[in-house]
Amino acid sequence: MKDTRKAILSWTLYDWANSAFATTVMAGFFPVFFKAYWSTGASVQTSTFYLGTANSLAAILVAAMAPILGAIADKGSAKKRFLGFFAFLGAIMTGALWLVQAGQWQMAALFYIVGTIGFSGGNIFYDSLLPAVASEKKVDYVSSLGFSLGYIGGGLLFVVNVLMYLKPEMFGIPDGATGIRLSFISVALWWAIFSLPIFLFVKEPENEDSMPLHKAVSAGWKQLKNTLSEIRHLKVVGTFLLAYWFYIDGVDTIIKMAVDYGTSLGFPAESLIIALLLVQFVAFPAALIYHKFAQKIGVKKAIQIAILGYAVITVFGVLMQTPLHFYILAMMIGLFQGGIQALSRSYYTRLIPESKSAEFFGFYNMLGKFAAVIGPFMIGLVTVLTGSNRIGMLSILILFLFGAVLLRRVDEEEGKKMVKEYLDGNK
Repeated sequence: MKDTRKAILSWTLYDWANSAFATTVMAGFFPVFFKAYWSTGASVQTSTFYLGTANSLAAILVAAMAPILGAIADKGSAKKRFLGFFAFLGAIMTGALWLVQAGQWQMAALFYIVGTIGFSGGNIFYDSLLPAVASEKKVDYVSSLGFSLGYIGGGLLFVVNVLMYLKPEMFGIPDGATGIRLSFISVALWWAIFSLPIFLFVKEPENEDSMPLHKAVSAGWKQLKNTLSEIRHLKVVGTFLLAYWFYIDGVDTIIKMAVDYGTSLGFPAESLIIALLLVQFVAFPAALIYHKFAQKIGVKKAIQIAILGYAVITVFGVLMQTPLHFYILAMMIGLFQGGIQALSRSYYTRLIPESKSAEFFGFYNMLGKFAAVIGPFMIGLVTVLTGSNRIGMLSILILFLFGAVLLRRVDEEEGKKMVKEYLDGNK
């Protein structure tokens, strides 16, 4: 049953669970540790290229699997089973980073790539359960609540992890490096434990055409071709996905590469960590406030304003000179990050058939992750070619420009009309 308090809280707690990976690992300690410990001896530009390539390779693999997995999950009513598999995979790989020793950047990159596949693959099925939890009336609020809890949950664990790094003696840890390695284990446990409510209390809607998993795999491959055809017919969906492809790449790239960029500019690790904490704790209330803002001006306009905000953030990031500038940048990111992510997800639910949510969210996540192939690799490549991290960061501005132009062409009412006509024609 939709809009029940238990189901909503259980669903949003998965954001609380897996955001620890996004915060402590992706945005926080992995880039710092990768540069200073695992790729020791490499130049700043070379380690940036390694990290950008690892992020891009993970994105390619997720993007290739996403639409197929979504179609299979819809056919077999297997969203929760796939979510469990990917969450477990991500948690195990995160914990395995404890085993990687100094200089073993290849092994660190491998565990990180597979862990990112677990994180991103799980999000396909987590997102696809949103229409089963919230009605259209509440979907913007529930999506925003999920991101908001994710920021505060990830932020709280990150505070503990930061203390493990800066004050290891408080925890009986011999040094900061060991504290960082132990933080990867803490993320794995956090992710696993707080994932349990979604499996216990969120009911996956039964597919009337449900079939056993082995048959669903075969049917899923066939469905993939049909989905491509459906997106061509549902032109509003296709236009939104293309817009999303561009602008969310800019957002994801900033999330994944900001710490590496700050390190390259010579900012101390402590300043980078403080900036990450500012993002988390500003984004917590901002995601819910931005939901209220979207109610007043409309979801689409709110997304457009967030894109503009990120374009300003990019330019400011290129020009910044001091750690204080980095703190200001972090607060600016916090204002828009949760809003653009939550509203994009909920806006998309308005444009797609609910009965094929995993299938369509497979494409949603595919384009988001395929776009993330471009950004980190582009920053790494431009940085190596020009010898300037600032020029590398500036290169992502074009992604926000293309995204904004395409989003202007999306008409929600026309999209709903197309979905209705599509469903009526397939009865």
